[in-house]
Amino acid sequence: MAPRKSASVSSRKTAAKPAKKEFTGSNIAEFDRDQDMKAYREMLLIRRFEEKAGQLYGMGFIGGFCHLYIGQEAVVVGMQMAQKEGDQVITAYRDHGHMLATGMEARGVMAELTGRRNGYSHGKGGSMHMFSKEKHFYGGHGIVGAQVSLGTGLAFANAYRGNDSVSVAYFGDGAANQGQVYESFNMAALWKLPIVYIIENNRYAMGTSTARATAQSNYSLRGSGFGIPGMQVDGMDVRAVKAAADEALEHCRSGKGPIILEMLTYRYRGHSMSDPAKYRSKDEVQKMRSEHDPIEQVKARLIEKGWATEDDLKAVDKDVRDIVADSADFAQSDPEPDVSELYTDILL
Repeated sequence: MAPRKSASVSSRKTAAKPAKKEFTGSNIAEFDRDQDMKAYREMLLIRRFEEKAGQLYGMGFIGGFCHLYIGQEAVVVGMQMAQKEGDQVITAYRDHGHMLATGMEARGVMAELTGRRNGYSHGKGGSMHMFSKEKHFYGGHGIVGAQVSLGTGLAFANAYRGNDSVSVAYFGDGAANQGQVYESFNMAALWKLPIVYIIENNRYAMGTSTARATAQSNYSLRGSGFGIPGMQVDGMDVRAVKAAADEALEHCRSGKGPIILEMLTYRYRGHSMSDPAKYRSKDEVQKMRSEHDPIEQVKARLIEKGWATEDDLKAVDKDVRDIVADSADFAQSDPEPDVSELYTDILL
């Protein structure tokens, strides 16, 4: 038998409802020098790593598919700056930047890209499928939209265990039209699961502009039918991402259920390494690079505020390049997995 309600019907009707919080996504976090330097270094590491991965792909060291994150670095770095230990991350196949942002080693990531023994999936997952239980990174998924349902499952586990962790599930504007996304929204809203859905809107689902592929181009509203609040965020400004992440994560931790963050971002390269990106003009890409580049914004701010000199930032760049070069050397010299690895990590 259900417990008896203590309040009368009339009192429930007249009771004042708490004011509904409005999420705007327009706040900008105030960074101190250490935060700006951290953001600069983390984004630069992703940028240089992806540039090197592109080179190795062209040289034939990386096979299969390879999707680069160049241009979108502020999204994952800003989110990670707000997350706590134990929060899970799950994403799609444009995933190298997410791995590095969670603290996974460049050597292990690059070795996996080249199919080597010391890669995070022992050389069997490649670019799109690697994981790190220690860093709470749950992939890298090649099936479009699959990670949204899996990320919702992670949030269900958090709610079941009663811990304070939040699941952060990344997916693109193309995946936002997949059916399982809305099934996941429904479950997350119904059970008030602690999950932040991040739609990385880089304007093109593979080679199709969002203007031609979606009837509702404001992806932050995609959860409105389920009562899920959303925000549009400048995904090219790491401070805006951090501010939105702080709000979203607090919303989830306080038991209010899921929330959607639409990150307005842009990828400079094609959808994958085999994509010549002829569906957009070079002027469009150059305009984004010159006016909105996430790394250049932080660099300019550091110099303007006197927090770093050009030489200081060149030193950071050199250090990052050394890490990336080391990872590439390691990935090319590391042995390939033994044939016995074909039979490990197989679920029957």
